[in-house]
Amino acid sequence: QVQLVESGGGLVQAGGSLRLSCTVSGRTFATYAMAWFRQVPGKEREFVTGTNWSGRRTYYADSVKGRFTISRDNAKNTVYLQMNSLKPEDTAVYYCAAGQTGVGYTLHDYPYWGQGTQVTVSS
Repeated sequence: QVQLVESGGGLVQAGGSLRLSCTVSGRTFATYAMAWFRQVPGKEREFVTGTNWSGRRTYYADSVKGRFTISRDNAKNTVYLQMNSLKPEDTAVYYCAAGQTGVGYTLHDYPYWGQGTQVTVSS
């Protein structure tokens, strides 16, 4: 069984910063590709960022490139999303996801998902 739990969401002013965390159960975290997706009502869940098992390869959606940073600490079974220069359009439910192969860009690439954490950016 693999379980993912997100934390760190909340309300922040535009231009501010927020740091999300995702902790994965078990002792095989270091073998997983990890990713963050986000979703707003009426829209499809979209890829935000992902990283391979070692953290040496990272990928970002154009909308967040230069503002968001994904990182991981395999010793803590945790992946992070540092969000800077937040904009109102970043408001969404953010989901952590884990996969058993390389980084993918669709939800079908990730069999394991967290329950999501709400991020709200006020203007």
